[in-house]
Amino acid sequence: MKSFKDIKAIVTAALLAAFTCVATMVIQIPTPALGYIHPGDCLVLLCGIILGPGLGALSAGVGSMLADLLSGYVIYAIPTLIIKGVTAAIAGIVFRKLKRKFSHSYAVFTLAGILAELNMVFGYFINKIVKTMFLAGLYNKETFSAGLAAAITDLLPNTIQGIVGIVLGLALFPILMKIPDVRLWTGEASNKENS
Repeated sequence: MKSFKDIKAIVTAALLAAFTCVATMVIQIPTPALGYIHPGDCLVLLCGIILGPGLGALSAGVGSMLADLLSGYVIYAIPTLIIKGVTAAIAGIVFRKLKRKFSHSYAVFTLAGILAELNMVFGYFINKIVKTMFLAGLYNKETFSAGLAAAITDLLPNTIQGIVGIVLGLALFPILMKIPDVRLWTGEASNKENS
């Protein structure tokens, strides 16, 4: 019954998108450069690791984008969709590739999380520079310098957010791994175990 399994994956993706949105909105600590730190990155990583790079990226990107839209950070919505989607995709790809070679899931999760969160920090760094230049309507050395200064200001908060996401993800991961479908989707279980 492949279609039933597909429906379960789609419903799970929708739920994880909703959880990502809520986790991003529940605790928001403002940063100096008009962003905010939140625990939503934990769910972004879990979306990619549980659902894989395709569906997980869509789930993480949409959930994170909805949080920006509902929180009044509309200008971040599209960049967030892309950055968080790519972050989840990286987590999913790295986790699956390394899982084939190493059996220690927590170490694999940690490495996948670090590489994925580096993407998030770099993505928002570039986004801040481009956004500052775009809002100024000028594309010159001065607006680039202003954007660079704003981007540097956000480096530490975004890094902290990434670390919190990895730590919370590691705390939730063993709980979620008790669910047969999650074990199957992450490659921890055989198809027989879940049929």
